[in-house]
Amino acid sequence: MKTHNSFDERFEFTGNIKTWSLIAIVIGILVIALGFITNQGERTFDNLLLMGYYFTCVCIAGVFFCAIQYVAQAGWSVAILRIPHAFIKVLPYAAAILIAIIVAGLFLTHTGVSEEGKEVVVPYLYKTWAAKGLTNTGSENYDAIIAGKSGYLNIPFFLARMIIFLGSYSLLGWLLVKYSNNEDSLGGMFNYDKSFKVACLFLVIFGFTIPLFAFDAIMSLEAHWFSTMFGWYNFAALWVSGLSVITLVTIYLRDKGYLSWITEDHLHNMGQLIFGFSVFWTYLWFAQFLLTYYANIPEETEYFYKRWEPQFKIWFWLNIVINFATPLLVLMSRDSKRMIPILKTACIILILGHWLDYFIMIMPGTVGPQSSWATEIGWIEAGVFIGFAGLFTFMIFTALSTFTSLIPKKHPLLEESLHHHI
Repeated sequence: MKTHNSFDERFEFTGNIKTWSLIAIVIGILVIALGFITNQGERTFDNLLLMGYYFTCVCIAGVFFCAIQYVAQAGWSVAILRIPHAFIKVLPYAAAILIAIIVAGLFLTHTGVSEEGKEVVVPYLYKTWAAKGLTNTGSENYDAIIAGKSGYLNIPFFLARMIIFLGSYSLLGWLLVKYSNNEDSLGGMFNYDKSFKVACLFLVIFGFTIPLFAFDAIMSLEAHWFSTMFGWYNFAALWVSGLSVITLVTIYLRDKGYLSWITEDHLHNMGQLIFGFSVFWTYLWFAQFLLTYYANIPEETEYFYKRWEPQFKIWFWLNIVINFATPLLVLMSRDSKRMIPILKTACIILILGHWLDYFIMIMPGTVGPQSSWATEIGWIEAGVFIGFAGLFTFMIFTALSTFTSLIPKKHPLLEESLHHHI
């Protein structure tokens, strides 16, 4: 970027980051293959679900970010809108990967051990409700609780919901990017007004469906248990991790000489959002835990009892320490939000912290405890995370390189963003 107002330079996805992202993808593929070869298929599938869900949630956060900016008619964020736009462009691919993982996990089976100690054939994913015989009255595997939920928890309806939820998010996000590109060509208020209407529609659909998406993808892994707060708890995790990734990508591009119009004031706003919604995430975590702990109803406390096994208890408490203490102690002051190295470090910690959050949601109720807490997070977890991190990096920066400009240069609130100061 030569000057403050030179908006026509395109992002070029070359150099070390492209090489390392491809290397990370290869590492991930090798680890996934090795996981199945070493007869750790269930653990590998659960990690694929974890990262597929995380990847998709971060991309959904890109749509949500753009939608709330349009509905709030916010001007400050125009300077960074192309980054969540790139997330939106990747969302259909992330959604397809997540659905492919879920379909494979539902239809591929292996021999496992039931709670009664019997050997049974179960799917790799969602075995508590998708295994055969659970809803058949005469079956030895009959489960009255699952049978009572079978009107909702059945494979055709489950997959249909996933496709509808992710398809609607992808379609409405695609429209926001399309109208923004049209705006760059035509100017005026026509496309901005259309973006506003699409954003309103998205927020209505998103508000009603995102808890159901979390219920289906994650909570149904332990179908005997439920929490009405679980969906909003997952929304908070989605939003904080998405904000952290948007901020980290912004800082990276700025360090590489792009986005010269981004100032400490823009990053300060991102730091405020990360801080505020980290506190919101903590409120939901604490409320869900405290109410369950206080009520002490066996069918509710089972969920937390599993996470208090010695193998998981350290990770359970580390989750709240990382995701609450980091923003509280690091990002509370004004200066820390404006110091790029500190904000960058906080984002990296929170990205890893919310991976741990999803790990705690998934692993105790699926794979179960290993030999010790130190072996709960091993080479499969690390390898799958690296692979998806590489895939995300490659796809996001590829999407960014397709934009003719890294800023919506005819957005009606552009000047407000360029002169943003707090």
